[in-house]
Amino acid sequence: MGKDSLCVTSSPAEGVSQESEGGDTRAATFSLRKTEAAASPAPFSAAGNGGGTSVDGLGRTSSIGDSLATLETFFQKGQRNSNQLSIVPLVGNYLVKSLPERIFRKLLKLFNRCEIPACGLLNQLEYEARTGRTCKPPPQSLRRKNFEFEPLSTTALILEDRPSNLPAKSVEEALRHRQEYDEMVAEAKKREIKEAHKRKKIMKERFKQEENIANAMVIWINEILPNWEVMRSTRRVRELWWQGLPPSVRGKVWSLAVGNELNITPELYEIFLSRAKERWKSFSETSSENDTEGVFVADREASLELIKLDISRTFPSLYIFQKGGPYHDVLHSILGAYTCYRPDVGYVQGMSFIAAVLILNLEEADAFIAFANLLNKPCQLAFFRVDHSMMLKYFATFEVFFEENLSKLFLHFKSYSLTPDIYLIDWIFTLYSKSLPLDLACRVWDVFCRDGEEFLFRTGLGILRLYEDILLQMDFIHIAQFLTKLPEDITSEKLFSCIAAIQMQNSTKKWTQVFASVMKDIKEGDKNNTPALKS
Repeated sequence: MGKDSLCVTSSPAEGVSQESEGGDTRAATFSLRKTEAAASPAPFSAAGNGGGTSVDGLGRTSSIGDSLATLETFFQKGQRNSNQLSIVPLVGNYLVKSLPERIFRKLLKLFNRCEIPACGLLNQLEYEARTGRTCKPPPQSLRRKNFEFEPLSTTALILEDRPSNLPAKSVEEALRHRQEYDEMVAEAKKREIKEAHKRKKIMKERFKQEENIANAMVIWINEILPNWEVMRSTRRVRELWWQGLPPSVRGKVWSLAVGNELNITPELYEIFLSRAKERWKSFSETSSENDTEGVFVADREASLELIKLDISRTFPSLYIFQKGGPYHDVLHSILGAYTCYRPDVGYVQGMSFIAAVLILNLEEADAFIAFANLLNKPCQLAFFRVDHSMMLKYFATFEVFFEENLSKLFLHFKSYSLTPDIYLIDWIFTLYSKSLPLDLACRVWDVFCRDGEEFLFRTGLGILRLYEDILLQMDFIHIAQFLTKLPEDITSEKLFSCIAAIQMQNSTKKWTQVFASVMKDIKEGDKNNTPALKS
């Protein structure tokens, strides 16, 4: 009479497959074979290595220990799948009445090491009877059905079960993850709705702004420009001017507002441009520039290399003034021509930003004319010629209005000995074109052309007012760093509302009167400090 034995074999099979590294498809199948009693000892006897031997379908003899080792290797090789799990009840149902207690314990430990539910070996009653433990198989509804699925989103990561080599989620954990996921989805929807409303508001404001610009353009072209001298100082024009000039008329209005006191003509520009080209040619041949007639130090500084270096750093994000850009040669020509036209000033860092803004709004010759006249204004001339005494007078006048409008911040700056030159020099040198976004800087230029140098310092006070609360929390180093590089998200509406709140009056004195008083006080102080008066 034959007896049953456990035999583990590996062979190709249909329906149960696993992809190996080499690409071959192999299947591991478990066979429960019957062997004759005469062929081998009792299969699950306690004697021998593993408690007995068995003969597989090919006539090979193996011990129970070898069979268990092969079974363990099978379960540990690769990830467990549904095909592997399907053989567990089959093995359990057959072995429940055949395995001695010691062999049963070994097989039970094997399944525990391989993280396969041990209670799958037996039905619930038999498992509890032999182990003394309650069988609590994991809820099948929470387990992933397709173990080959790769999650492609955070949704899958949250809602899918853990990988098979990790403990399954409990019901409480699964519910908590579902709740957390629902909360995240709800929060994401809120943000999306909020951003959509924000975009809609921005688009609405943009359309309104474009409509206002179109209406203003008609007024400027048809009414104001033809009657410039008569209408430029009227209240209506000044209000339109404050709102910002339409881009199509901006260059023309700037030219008219700046004027041409130097009487520069396009022909004169060509003359100085040709001189500049000759100097550049000579410079490239000799690799140095030495004027035998004894030129100014500023003229020697206006070398080709210095101008080239500054041009490469002018509005780098636009990529139009750098080498190869459409306006590189134009900017180079204007700066070079100016150094020949005003050798007493020469080239100073910051000029490239002013010239670049003019080039964006005017033709080349007109841009040079506006550039030369703009730099001939008292304030710009004092700064670009580095006239320290005049610069100090401008700073002193600025501090009068600083204390008048922002007394708390003024005292905070004073406590750190933070003087206006630390932040104002860069703002004035570039007329805010480097410190502010280009469209906002152009609007500052609009009103600067209307009000003159006073508006440059008023804009500085507007910036300080806009960020007053932030600056009051900072120390010297952080204030200097903040004002050197202003936030990029600054908007024209916020800035101009702060500028409008700045009162350029001190005890009924306006900017020009306060500046004149400062000039007078400094002159009297200089006289009192002269050796003749002291004696």
